[in-house]
Amino acid sequence: MRPILAGIETEYGLLVEGRGAEEQVDDAMALVRGYPGECHVGWDYRYESPRADLRGFKLNQLAFDPEDAKFDAGRTYGEAHEIRSDRVLPNGARFYNDHGHPEYATPECLSIFELATHDCAGQKVVHRAAQEFAKREGLTVKTYKNNTDFHGASYGTHEGYLVPREVGFERLYSNVLPMMVARQVLVGAGKVGSENSRSVPFQLSQRADFLSEKANAETLYRRPIFNTRDEPHADPTAWIRLHVICGDANMIPDATARKVGLIKLALALCEIDQAPTWQFRDAVRAFSDVSRDQTLQFRIELEHRSWTTAPEILESYFAAAEQCLDLDEEMQWVIDTSRALLIDLTGNFERFRRHVDWAAKKHILSQFVEEEGIQWVDPRLRAFDLEYHNVDPDESLHSALVQMDEVEPDPLDVDLLASLEGVNEPTRALARGLAISQFNKHLLGVCWRTLTFNVDGKPIEVDLPPNIEYPSQLREAQDVETFISMLRGVQ
Repeated sequence: MRPILAGIETEYGLLVEGRGAEEQVDDAMALVRGYPGECHVGWDYRYESPRADLRGFKLNQLAFDPEDAKFDAGRTYGEAHEIRSDRVLPNGARFYNDHGHPEYATPECLSIFELATHDCAGQKVVHRAAQEFAKREGLTVKTYKNNTDFHGASYGTHEGYLVPREVGFERLYSNVLPMMVARQVLVGAGKVGSENSRSVPFQLSQRADFLSEKANAETLYRRPIFNTRDEPHADPTAWIRLHVICGDANMIPDATARKVGLIKLALALCEIDQAPTWQFRDAVRAFSDVSRDQTLQFRIELEHRSWTTAPEILESYFAAAEQCLDLDEEMQWVIDTSRALLIDLTGNFERFRRHVDWAAKKHILSQFVEEEGIQWVDPRLRAFDLEYHNVDPDESLHSALVQMDEVEPDPLDVDLLASLEGVNEPTRALARGLAISQFNKHLLGVCWRTLTFNVDGKPIEVDLPPNIEYPSQLREAQDVETFISMLRGVQ
């Protein structure tokens, strides 16, 4: 099985005391700019292509949520780089403002467990920046790792996976879409209520209410299950970056690892053309139906008047993977733990909820409903839902559950802090991070794909191919010329 490079980009909810939506972009910019840690300021946007579509065309423009547009009417925030306020960290991660949300994009990772650790470390970055912002402004500042504000807005937790260009859109779409719909049973973050129905007390996915199409390149409005944005952050003739926007922000680390691992399984089968085939009657409805199913049967209507269930879809991928792939320990862990959880879903819910955010959240909220004798429409439940995702460990409901040993623990602080200082894997994030920590004064530009240095007054651009092994000896470079030479030597 080919190693698959992956990353997670999480937009955080932001609440500043006494401030409204009109100030949110300004507040997010100020929060990011005040990050107190070591970083490079700026980003190279030359290779960005958000309007390119995997189906072979380019959109004239991207859609914007009309409600968001009301708050931005008549306001100017400056040039794109000023609005984004990019900071690049010594681990190769990117921290920036995205439409009024502080966003942490992890370094690229090969291991799903390394990626889950870096995702958790992002919470520390956001929390530190929020604390500094609160001190400067003299206001209470809260940040949330979730995907909805319960007022009609959604913000994303996007995953990126490097896929060979030769796979193409059609096979990628048909092979991976069923996994996107089914995996929420095991990795959904959970949500009280629904954006458009009072009859839904609780659902698995925070994003389901905001998905309206099967496939397109949008991310802010008319959001799809399968996003077709063609922005590989690498050589576009060789690579596709599968841009997954339908997932939730997880608080339980092994749910994050499982979320990524499940897509990797589907991609590995896709690459060898051995993925199971499922034809949904209506994919958008299927995603919503699974999310809202209170019976835990998770039935999905197929074409030609037949049906299946989300667990059956998941098992079809597991069986195909065991038959067709040379599985490493991590991918076998994904299969084994997922199968065990599907059994526990109906046989041992107490064990199931230790590993799955929606179940942990639903359990604690159900206790409150029973003790208080209230209905699920009670607004306090949405407030508790939000606090499950509070990034401040002293206020987070999830952190309280960790301390009570009700859910799986977070990585140790020492490991999280170490992950902010660098990476353990030989990926291009190693080179990017070392450029920040060792040669920042020489950097003219940084992006996922390249580094640009100022050497004796001349710009020198170095490509960072995503599919090669970057040696640890890069850490030994004593000057920027040697560092550049070593980078070019491994390509």
